[in-house]
Amino acid sequence: MSLVEDVTIFRKIQGELKKQGQKAMENLDWLCVNIHPYFFITMKEQTDAIVNLAYRLHDVNHERKITLTDRGKMLTVACLDIPGSLYGTLKTLQEREISYAELTHSYESLPKTDKQLEIQRFEFDRKSHDEITDRGEAKVSKETRKAVLGAMKRLYPDFNLKKLDEYLCLLWCNNESYVRISPSDRIARVLWLYEQGKRHDGLYLDVERAEYIGHHKESRLLFSVGNPPQKGFMTQVSEVFQRLDIGVRRSYSLIINTGIHPYFLGTFYVTPGDGEFMEKDSDLFQRLQTELYNTQILSFFSNTYTDFVSKQMMTGEEASLTNAFIEFCHTSLAHTHPDRFALETVKSAFHSHLHIVLMLIKAFQKRFDPDTHDRECAYGKAINEAQKAIDIYNTGYRYLDEIRKTIFRTCISFIRHTVKTNFFVPEKHALSFRLNPAYLSELSPEFTSDLPQETPFRITFLYSRYGVGYHIGFSDIARGGWRTIICKNPDEYITNTNSLFREVFVLAHTQHLKNKDIYEGGSKLTVVLDAQDCKSKDSVTQRLYKLQYAFINAFLDIFVTEGGKAKNQRVIDYYKEDEPIELGPDENMHDLMIEHIARQSVKREYILGTGIISSKHAGIKHKEYGVTSRGVIKFAEIGMRELSVDMYRDIFTVKITGGTNGDVAGNCIRFLIERFPKVKIKCIVAGSGALYDPEGADTEELLRLVLKRDVIDFNPDMLHGGGFILFRKERKQEGSRELYMKVSRTPSNIEESWVTEDELNSQLDDLIFSVPVDLFLPCGGRPETIDINNWQRLFQNNSVPTSRIIIEGANSYITPEAREEIQRRGMVVLRDASANKCGVISSSYEIIANLFMTEKEFFSNKDAYVKDVLNILDKRAEDEANLIFMRYRKNEGRLLYTQISHSISKEINDHYTKLFAFFQERPDLMNQSPFKRVLLDHLPAFIRDNPRYRTRVKRLPQKIKSAIMASEIASLIVYRGGWDADFESRLTGYLRSLKFNSA
Repeated sequence: MSLVEDVTIFRKIQGELKKQGQKAMENLDWLCVNIHPYFFITMKEQTDAIVNLAYRLHDVNHERKITLTDRGKMLTVACLDIPGSLYGTLKTLQEREISYAELTHSYESLPKTDKQLEIQRFEFDRKSHDEITDRGEAKVSKETRKAVLGAMKRLYPDFNLKKLDEYLCLLWCNNESYVRISPSDRIARVLWLYEQGKRHDGLYLDVERAEYIGHHKESRLLFSVGNPPQKGFMTQVSEVFQRLDIGVRRSYSLIINTGIHPYFLGTFYVTPGDGEFMEKDSDLFQRLQTELYNTQILSFFSNTYTDFVSKQMMTGEEASLTNAFIEFCHTSLAHTHPDRFALETVKSAFHSHLHIVLMLIKAFQKRFDPDTHDRECAYGKAINEAQKAIDIYNTGYRYLDEIRKTIFRTCISFIRHTVKTNFFVPEKHALSFRLNPAYLSELSPEFTSDLPQETPFRITFLYSRYGVGYHIGFSDIARGGWRTIICKNPDEYITNTNSLFREVFVLAHTQHLKNKDIYEGGSKLTVVLDAQDCKSKDSVTQRLYKLQYAFINAFLDIFVTEGGKAKNQRVIDYYKEDEPIELGPDENMHDLMIEHIARQSVKREYILGTGIISSKHAGIKHKEYGVTSRGVIKFAEIGMRELSVDMYRDIFTVKITGGTNGDVAGNCIRFLIERFPKVKIKCIVAGSGALYDPEGADTEELLRLVLKRDVIDFNPDMLHGGGFILFRKERKQEGSRELYMKVSRTPSNIEESWVTEDELNSQLDDLIFSVPVDLFLPCGGRPETIDINNWQRLFQNNSVPTSRIIIEGANSYITPEAREEIQRRGMVVLRDASANKCGVISSSYEIIANLFMTEKEFFSNKDAYVKDVLNILDKRAEDEANLIFMRYRKNEGRLLYTQISHSISKEINDHYTKLFAFFQERPDLMNQSPFKRVLLDHLPAFIRDNPRYRTRVKRLPQKIKSAIMASEIASLIVYRGGWDADFESRLTGYLRSLKFNSA
């Protein structure tokens, strides 16, 4: 018996189905007439969705949305074309990783409504890095390849055909269906768009007229973005079109993985509000380009976006500038007053007074917009209006008013003292601002009291969607590392941005003291990366690369010069000089990015070419040769000898901070074990955890880990009794507490236990401060780990030092105040600017190699060249260590070791400054003896003694020759007895050369 007992209902349903079938056929006919034919091509493998649409088309006008397909990796919906429809869908999909998005509109309104049909289709099948890098050979048919080749030659004759197979294979591996079903023109277009994105540094937008269908004028927009924002990007793009009243009739967006990061490839068929074609030279296209490119800088989730941009109170670029203002003011003021000038407090000041913000933006624009007429007058008027508004600012709340006036005045100083910026460069992923450091004198002394008193030569501020940073240099020609601090939670981000400016200032100043032996002064680039919402290691790396890629391009936007002025015509340059700035690898700088920075510098014709960064493949890798550690160990050897310990023959104990896999710590461990057979390394404290062994860790096991694995990979079976390993990353949840694993060696076996976070940090601190050893080598860890508040813990019972000598392998690990107190209690401290200087000296000589040799020549002669450089490192370290102890004995201990170190650096740098200015004024001296000999003496013997390379000295830029001369002579003066040592004979000689009236 039938389950449907009511025959009437059954027949009624049958009748409705017949009517529906007939209606579906009518709907299908309507779709064929009113939907672009490409829709049926792209839906070739989803005919079920088309069937569903045909059956339910007449329901669209009275339902919010109709789902046509909803499978794990696919979603297709139909709805009315109303403002914000796509935007609304995308907002619900923000947590899903879209690999393909398609939008189609009908050309006519749906029957019985004045609205058009909108069909949205999404795929969620992004390939991982491993799936792409491990891809096999693509199974693209010969017919498809031939057709795409023909289409490419016809449509895009400038395409690099040598790359066709590589790009076609990449597209196939990311989206096989796209290649399989698409016409050859469509495939050719997306491959060309990918190539254009790569050619234009990850940002490209073009427009062309599309075919004329159904009396609709459509323009085809092609938009390519390398490594786009991970969340909300398509939503933000959709909002830009909506805000500019640009109707998107159709769109096809692919997100492909290159094996390093994703690439967005979007094709949009658009009709502006006036119904006309969009022209490339139109104001609308320029506004669209500006807003689309700005999606890389302005976060869709920022308050500035939601409060001002979405309400059309300011443009997207103005919002980005506002966010940059906020971050600059916060980082400039919070390092001394983190509570008073907290980030939220600074944000509140800007968000509460839009009229003042718009005045500040106007003043900035008048100063730097290359299209501004009568710039000086317009800027003067605008900045004065902003200043007046700030001066009379009064809400009736005195305390709050003073805070906000300080913030706004800091912003005024920022605008006045910026000498060039890339803000008006369209193709940018981040903002850069080169400042005259004189602005520091306009800040109240309370905001500079915690900084070294010397004024920098330059300060550059960098801002992006995902982070903020500063480059500070203390000399015209300067070098120093680029470190990126990755913050994975709000506490880390706030803490690190609060102290960012002081940290980079102190590190750059320390670097300047350290760089005394080379022709480059000291600098540092430190960046804070916001990775709070990154859920995986790959997503953190992707964002890290996005930030670093954005910053190096923003950096080059303003520092690539031609005839002394910024080369980019959209950069107004008030400084007007070449600036040779060298970078180096530091925290979270990967080999991949080092090589990219070098290539990008050459591509964009920076004055230093590949010499912009050291530790390249065609260079002297710090980790491979242990260049920094050589100096640290040389200082340890000489320092211990002064304490009557012969490290080659005597037993001595050591504790180290920094990982076994780290450059400085790892190589220090390697050198200690290889050179000194009786060393006992009692503990190692690293970011991943710590190792403690009271009898000294097994050296063979340590060598197994060195430069390859973390300290926590130490085999517990190799521990001596009482030893243990602490793990930061091995954790478990027990109720509301997070516990961390500890593995200990007892007399009988290995025991596993769990400790709380408080216990973990307490035990790690005890290892750093309390374990008694002869030699303490801090070779890793955050700056200012030992400060005025905790240095006492280095002494047992407040008197007995837990180390006889500290050699600082890490920068600024101990604060200046703590160093003094530690030394006054009888512990020897040899500071970073002296002990770990060999890394930067090696980097300087790598740049010299770049200036004198081609890459091929370098590799042919690398062994000989590197051998010379290593000899130079040993000599420089030995010279300074011996000089420090000699002066200490001469002064009978009245001067501290770190004071002597500082004075040596200052003497050399003071001489350098005067000599550099002198040689800049007298370039003719370079070719005269003995000056020419001095310049040659600075070079490695391989270049100095080889006529082929020695003659290339004349190719060096004048600035660099002046700097090398100044550096070499300044070092000779100090290391060989001091300028004053021969004062009497020089004075006598001078007087003899004069003719007196009494003669």
